[in-house]
Amino acid sequence: MPNAQIDASGLLILPRLQVQNANAISGPLTWGFPSPTAFTGFAHALERRLLAGAPYDFGDLREGFGGVGIICHHFEPQISRPAGRRTRVFNLTRNPVGKDGIPTALVEEGRAHLEVTLLIVVKDYFGPPDGEEFAKTAHRLAQGMRLAGGSILPARSGQRYQVRWEVLSDYLDGEGGQRELFATLRRRLLPGNALIQREDLLAERLTALRETQPNATALDALLDLSRLNTEPVGPDPAQPNTDAVLWEVRKRPGWLVPLPCGYAGISPLYSPGEVENARDGVTPFRFVECLYSLGQWISPHRLEHLQQLLWYHSADLENGIYRCVNHYSEFKTLSALDSIA
Repeated sequence: MPNAQIDASGLLILPRLQVQNANAISGPLTWGFPSPTAFTGFAHALERRLLAGAPYDFGDLREGFGGVGIICHHFEPQISRPAGRRTRVFNLTRNPVGKDGIPTALVEEGRAHLEVTLLIVVKDYFGPPDGEEFAKTAHRLAQGMRLAGGSILPARSGQRYQVRWEVLSDYLDGEGGQRELFATLRRRLLPGNALIQREDLLAERLTALRETQPNATALDALLDLSRLNTEPVGPDPAQPNTDAVLWEVRKRPGWLVPLPCGYAGISPLYSPGEVENARDGVTPFRFVECLYSLGQWISPHRLEHLQQLLWYHSADLENGIYRCVNHYSEFKTLSALDSIA
């Protein structure tokens, strides 16, 4: 059975970060909210900056960060619907005119403004005074970084926009422990929605599809859960004595979305410098393609454990799988067992 307690010392809360012109096209098939890899990558970049920085009065960051929780409070894609068209298009910037007087070609770039809260698990221990100073330092560094390709706007004034530091190690013992801490914390995340992974629903749907379609794939299950499915439910009571059928939209188990979650290798792992025009000559290189999973937006008050919220990096070097994982499904089972007990 999974352990709901987090083996870490602190929790860094970066509240209500306003991001302007973030990337809204994270994969080849979908557009919308950025991939979880953008937020785990942001936390990793922030960790590297803290590790490379000058010594702090409270000591250096040594063990680094753990998982990252993602809460979205506002999402505004930069799109419009031209007159006479049913589909929406991205608002694109006009490129300058070239030397020949002809405008340069447009490259479609999807952008969005968003407001998010990030909960970053910190493995190093800092007491309340040092922890608060560490949180302020991390928040100050984050203000000069990019998140999902967008610019982070200056923090607004007010208590709800102040960076917070919570000491997790003080809640490892006692009844409830970290669960009681998260019960108090999750109320401060409202209004908003947490992004979690639902591979359990994807597996269930794939099993159900294969009962009637033996050749169904995981992509078929993902498309079936992501779209609106209209199905016949029986005779139409409004038209008795006829062959009319009543059609209804199939109910979905929540706000489900297709989710780019990482990359899968499609080539061998090349040695540094073996591939020309790579980003640098010291890092191994591999050609990859996008991996998709099933995500769900859920209100934070429906979460029971902090572990249900966190996203982690996962790398399988032998199979060339590089992705982000969330363990909501495992701890959902644990929460059900706790309620029965």
